[in-house]
Amino acid sequence: MKQNYKLTIAYDGSRYYGWERQPNTEMTIQGKLENVLSRMAGAPVEIIGAGRTDSGVHAKAMIANAFLDTDLSVEEIRDYMNRYLPDDICVCEIRKAGERFHSRYNALGKTYCYTCYIGDTKPVFDRKYVYILNEKPDIEAMKKAAEILKGEHDFASFCSNPRMKKSTVRRVDRIDIEQEGEYLLFTYHGTGFLQHMVRILTGTLLEVGYGIRTPESMTELIEARSRALAGATAPAQGLCMLKVDYH
Repeated sequence: MKQNYKLTIAYDGSRYYGWERQPNTEMTIQGKLENVLSRMAGAPVEIIGAGRTDSGVHAKAMIANAFLDTDLSVEEIRDYMNRYLPDDICVCEIRKAGERFHSRYNALGKTYCYTCYIGDTKPVFDRKYVYILNEKPDIEAMKKAAEILKGEHDFASFCSNPRMKKSTVRRVDRIDIEQEGEYLLFTYHGTGFLQHMVRILTGTLLEVGYGIRTPESMTELIEARSRALAGATAPAQGLCMLKVDYH
């Protein structure tokens, strides 16, 4: 009888075309995980992720679930996967889950962090995980804009999918912008995020920080529901999924 397992996965997304399995490439996170699990189980295995991170985006604690028919313990499954997965993907933990647990549908919220570098020299060892800025933006102006963006809104202006058929209303209850040494951190928590939403929010806030637009213009931008009016999409490498919330 198949058992449902909950997996916590960390990965460096630099080499991959995002989480979601794709027909024309093996370089996806889901694809790599399914290949190893299917080999272990001796039959095709589908793994379901809590979200679909974009090409080049990282995760410290992506949650996924899969049904497996195996006599191996959770530690043995974890160790098998880590033995055969590439070095930039790690299964941090596996637990048995209830039959009805679904990593995506049961998720209550997600936390993402976008990291910018504002130092004077090159971040040689962090260059694949930060967006390097040429100058420091006005943090207080960005915080004012973030206050307007917080809450439940129609975030259509911050969605890169023009053919989105489902609701674009989301609740973002936290946007923290803090400087830590040479790094500028944008931390977002919400019920869910649209395609490229965190990166577009970050790009728009940075334009506020550089005086290209005002904090007050966020209200008009939300009401416009037009992606063309929002800021640039910040590069993928600065974004990392930190946590997924469940009961």
